[in-house]
Amino acid sequence: MVTRLPVGGPSAALSLRPRHAAGHRPGEPPVGPDARGVGPRCPSGQLERVRIATDRRRSAGRPLAAAAVDAPPTARSSPGAKHVREADVIVIGSGIGGLCCAALLARYGVNVVVVESHYTPGGAAHTWMSGDYHFESGPSLYSGMSSRGKGANPLAHVFQAIDEELELLTYNAWNIFFPEGHWLAQVGAGEFAKIAEEVRGPQAVKEWQALEAYLKDFMSSAAMLPPAALRADLGAALTVGGRYLPDLIKGGASTQKLTVPFSEMIKGIITDEFLLNYIDLLSFLLSGLPADGTIAAEVAYMFNEWYRPNCCLEFPKGGSQAMTDGLVRGLEKFGGKLLLRSHVESVLVEGGRAVGVELRGGRVIKARKAVVSNASMWDTLSLLPAGSALEELKNKAEKTPLNPSFMHLHLGFDASGLDDVDLHHIIVNSWENGVDSEQNVALISIASVIDPDFAPPGKHSLHAYVPATEPWDLWKDIDRRSEEYKRLKEERSQVLWNAVERVVPDIRKRAEVVHVGTPLTHQRFLRRHKGTYGPGIKAGEGTFPGPSTPIPGLYCCGDSTFPGIGLPAVAASGTIAANTLVPIWDHWKMLDALGV
Repeated sequence: MVTRLPVGGPSAALSLRPRHAAGHRPGEPPVGPDARGVGPRCPSGQLERVRIATDRRRSAGRPLAAAAVDAPPTARSSPGAKHVREADVIVIGSGIGGLCCAALLARYGVNVVVVESHYTPGGAAHTWMSGDYHFESGPSLYSGMSSRGKGANPLAHVFQAIDEELELLTYNAWNIFFPEGHWLAQVGAGEFAKIAEEVRGPQAVKEWQALEAYLKDFMSSAAMLPPAALRADLGAALTVGGRYLPDLIKGGASTQKLTVPFSEMIKGIITDEFLLNYIDLLSFLLSGLPADGTIAAEVAYMFNEWYRPNCCLEFPKGGSQAMTDGLVRGLEKFGGKLLLRSHVESVLVEGGRAVGVELRGGRVIKARKAVVSNASMWDTLSLLPAGSALEELKNKAEKTPLNPSFMHLHLGFDASGLDDVDLHHIIVNSWENGVDSEQNVALISIASVIDPDFAPPGKHSLHAYVPATEPWDLWKDIDRRSEEYKRLKEERSQVLWNAVERVVPDIRKRAEVVHVGTPLTHQRFLRRHKGTYGPGIKAGEGTFPGPSTPIPGLYCCGDSTFPGIGLPAVAASGTIAANTLVPIWDHWKMLDALGV
């Protein structure tokens, strides 16, 4: 979905024709939560193609990241990976956070191997197929992937560091269905003011314009310390003090204000109820929490990407799979390895230190330096042996609130006569109980509108979902093979069918392929504890932990660690973990190469 701002299915050969995993029932997609990415410049309202060259010295003609339909090599283990018995660093899980960590470590010259339980990499950010339809598992709304410098999307920094590039398709509008009406909303400075005026009048316009003006003062502050500069050891003081302290001092009070909940930051500026509801929605799309639980820096960064002149949104050609493929190519290019179908049963701890992993079947891979878990904090706990450090981690996990899960609807449908369908749509059924109330908000992405390879000619591929509002308790005791499960899937997916009917009224007649994903789907195929979207840590009430753990040699990355949920955030978490594991002089060389 949006910037750090929105959290399997495919087969081993990437036309991704489905070869179902054990226990995967046809009609239930191996989906994952939505992920968010945040924007480039869009000089006009028309669709444009932007190639982000990640190195100016790059030779002309180098191939772009392949679309998932082109059978890239990432649906198999790296050559020789099955013979790996030892590495400097082992990364558990090939989600975006784990792949970013591993690819950067390989770029740093570290011997790294990624062990992945699934038969395709990417975690929630992979693409799968049913028949001739190509579906996204999670991410749908991206921006900032072509940006550079301190304020760049953290995921863009990773691609630049590993010298990989994506082909980006750009656009600048999405459909919104609010209780007050329906609009095609454009990104860009002042654009939402037009909708505010229609709904609430001149006073709402003044407040929105005042908010945009107010946040301009914080844009440079939000970019003063890029995640690429962060690490979680004593070298952090040298890096921050040696390279960024003057800017941070200059930012002063502005930098401090960015650490509070966004609702606190805008008190007295926004009073209009419609605008407050919209800001809650934007915050919810970023963090899974309304404005009173979302840190101001996150929303300020998003405003900088969405509400400045000539900005636009992006869609990577080939979808999220193209990003996954690029990260795997970078990993392998620098000597790293990916080992698929390799389920980690336990982290090996000797003398109180993490020293490797044991895979299903008894195979052991030793880690000379560290083990990095890209699993959630709750799922990482299940891999650890008993001990005092485990109890410390367990206590922390038990005190960490969980965001709810998702319902997903994937449709392949006949597009005859649908010449004006848009890519993205968001439906808010009611403001009354809050944007985070159960099944209130639904999002729809029709990827084939912008990338025709997602569906056969004359067809469309659609992904609809309720983001982080589906309760786990409704599903936790249900047998996935039972009639009760089928009934509940049918019942709980109706909100999505109803939402899609707002866009394509006769969708039930047009649908040719139908898949429904539930919290149990998340738990089973993405190994997400209780199918959760991730930690529900509210700004001002708690902080995401860094990559270090009480067990020496064990580190973490992903959405359970700082900065939190969403594609840019998990990319930043992987970056911070990688930086922590290398000498500070190597880290500084990387920052010099990135120009930050």
